[in-house]
Amino acid sequence: MMTTCRFPLLALVALTPLFTARVASAETDPKFWEFAPVPVMGWNSYDAYGTSINEEDFLKNASFMKENLLSHGWKYVVIDARWYDATSPSDDRDFNKKSVGAHLFADTNGRLLPAPNRFPSAADGAGFKPLADKIHAMGLKFGFHMMRGIPRQAVNAATPIEGSKFTAADAGDPKNHCSWCPDMFGVRDNQAGQDWYDSVARLWASWGLDFVKVDDLTAPYSAHEVEMIRKAIDKCGRPIVFSTSPGPTSPAFGAHVSQNANMWRASGDFWDRWPDLYRAFDLLGQQQGFGGPGHFPDADMIPFGHLGIYCTIAGKERQTRFTPDEQKTLMSLWAVAPSPLILGNALPDTDPATLALITNDEVLAVNQDKLGAQAKRLQQLGAEIWVKDLADGSKAVGLFNRNDQPLEVAFSAKDLGWTGPATLRDLWNHKDLGDLNEKFSETLPAHGGALFRVSSK
Repeated sequence: MMTTCRFPLLALVALTPLFTARVASAETDPKFWEFAPVPVMGWNSYDAYGTSINEEDFLKNASFMKENLLSHGWKYVVIDARWYDATSPSDDRDFNKKSVGAHLFADTNGRLLPAPNRFPSAADGAGFKPLADKIHAMGLKFGFHMMRGIPRQAVNAATPIEGSKFTAADAGDPKNHCSWCPDMFGVRDNQAGQDWYDSVARLWASWGLDFVKVDDLTAPYSAHEVEMIRKAIDKCGRPIVFSTSPGPTSPAFGAHVSQNANMWRASGDFWDRWPDLYRAFDLLGQQQGFGGPGHFPDADMIPFGHLGIYCTIAGKERQTRFTPDEQKTLMSLWAVAPSPLILGNALPDTDPATLALITNDEVLAVNQDKLGAQAKRLQQLGAEIWVKDLADGSKAVGLFNRNDQPLEVAFSAKDLGWTGPATLRDLWNHKDLGDLNEKFSETLPAHGGALFRVSSK
């Protein structure tokens, strides 16, 4: 059975949540927004390798990106959690229990170092610099994951903070800690705490870090630590993209996080399940008004392809559970929202269909448009229409079907706020569709999506 969705959109405006956009002047725009003027495009090790990634596998994925994805704009490669533990377990439900009391590699100032048995180039205190140098030689950007706070082992040992008169015991707050990872205590809102974050940012910069994802930071929201990390990066002498996690980040903190981070999680951990994708529309909708060039809500990693090799939280080793139609919906929504694009699969195992999906340059251009505008969400009746202004004066239009049966969705130039003659192009099929006249309709399959570009004739 196919249902039909016809409107004018104005009749549905009451269904769309209203958010007040924050408008910043040139004098108040943070400098760090220049670090990532368009959404980051890259890969993160977690969905495939969990906390067990090693240097060999990381370099294999980086090499695949260099050979197959770099020319399409993908360039960040990110090591996810617990690279400082020699025996970090796979991500099952016993993660916290297995990790308690683990020895974490660190320098004499308590700052965490890569475990050399997993990252051999980090031996003799070299840290991640040799690996970052290899990544940069490929033309890529290097990143990693960190937990919020200061290592418990440093606080308990009262190690000196590099460049400070304080010790880790002055910076750490034993009453403030993550509920699911035992590695760290929270950092106190004092000078010792700021000195701690300054010291680790200096270390990251010396390694050549380009991107840091800081976890346990925004759900619950730790405003003072968000600000401390921002200040530390700004002082470290290197433009490091700052990503916060996990989510969902409450819209109540949207203005604050957008003034401190380049990207923040709009959702909790996102997996290859239709309910997760269904909910992403609403979560991204709640963040409208807070994003723009250099600061974007993050819908989380893209779980396509080969997943769960060592990460078992959302299921055993598998190919993505998303159908081809759901995958196109995800890429269309992430492109038009826009969200950072971070792949989570084992890249060397990428199949031709997935490769074609993630290298469609017309779709990626919508995400990477230099205007950096957020899309406007126009409809919520099982059908979704998202409209994004583009730098050349054209508009990207995403059509989505959140129903379990096919749906015909229709719109006109007037619905988009477009005046004058217009033409329409199908970005997935690279096909010009002619003039956009009174009405255009597309029948979408269940859970399906489409992406178009409206341009002046």
